[in-house]
Amino acid sequence: MSIHAYLGMMAIEDEIREIEEEIKKTPYNKATQHHIGKLKAKLSRLRDEAVKRASKKSHHGGYSVKKTGDATVVLVGPPSVGKSTLLNQFTNAVSEVAPYDFTTLDVIPGAMEIYGAKIQLLDVPGLIEGASMGKGRGKEVISVVRSADMILLLTTVFEVERLYAIEEELYNAGIRLNLQPPDVRIVKRDRGGIRINRTPNVTLDDDVIKAVLEEYKIHNADIILREDVTIDRLIDAILSNRRYIPSLRIINKMDLISSDELLKLKKIPNSVLISAKTGAGLKELEERIFTGLGFMRIYMKPPGKKADMQNPLIVKAGATVADVAEKIHRDFKKNFRYAQVWGRSAKHEGQRIGLSHRLSDEDILRIVS
Repeated sequence: MSIHAYLGMMAIEDEIREIEEEIKKTPYNKATQHHIGKLKAKLSRLRDEAVKRASKKSHHGGYSVKKTGDATVVLVGPPSVGKSTLLNQFTNAVSEVAPYDFTTLDVIPGAMEIYGAKIQLLDVPGLIEGASMGKGRGKEVISVVRSADMILLLTTVFEVERLYAIEEELYNAGIRLNLQPPDVRIVKRDRGGIRINRTPNVTLDDDVIKAVLEEYKIHNADIILREDVTIDRLIDAILSNRRYIPSLRIINKMDLISSDELLKLKKIPNSVLISAKTGAGLKELEERIFTGLGFMRIYMKPPGKKADMQNPLIVKAGATVADVAEKIHRDFKKNFRYAQVWGRSAKHEGQRIGLSHRLSDEDILRIVS
């Protein structure tokens, strides 16, 4: 990395810190909304620029992991919190375990099965502060995390606060945990200025919206807001490069603290307490992974035979008969005549249904083509 590039990176990081401090000390109210909007837009732009520069300065080739199975789940956390032990408990992988930092220096893949769903579980090197700007091979690790279908944030009962630092690093890298994309549509135009259409629940001021758009050099556009967005959510909608990924907070080493301390930790939202060493809590974790991925099981019944209750077809919650038919083979949908369903989505056993019928978890389905 040249001295000019290094100084440029340092200048960006200094500017980021200055803006962060100014936002912290500025009270948020109607009078300051416009100023904070411009600051947050500039901050987001600088963070993205820092990430891009970190990518260019990295001499590593990155991690290449081929996705397999029904979903890919990534174990993320600081060094030495038990990611490798958990991977070894859950899968057929062998990830080195040692009581010192940075034991895992590469991505270790393993395969696990939950209720018939085949899941690829990845153990990545520990994330450290500044990872979103490329520190500690952070850029390579985050590139793997961005491609995940679910993230397991792992820490121990002794360092729970580190979870929040990791979440902040992921946020700064454009990863949004347990959120849906903002319901905002932006259509850029050649002329006409900024035209804002909103639903009655939107409270963000027009001047603030225009100031944020101006920071990204958007001067002519139609913007439609159907959600009461914050300034941060508006920026995410403008950039449209964010990744929205479900996640769980996993708190390891529950076997090393008292029952009173456990009760306190159980109050942490979206968390599961486990002991990767003893296996305690792993069954609950499996169930939370399955539901968090939005999976459901469909048992297929071939004509004239019993349903195969051992090998379910894994589909996303809300799937229709058309989705199932297409997953089996496109000819099933093309030559579809009708289907029959048994289970929670059926009005009666063996109900005759069409392609648009929405299925439920553990339905039994017969397709006639």
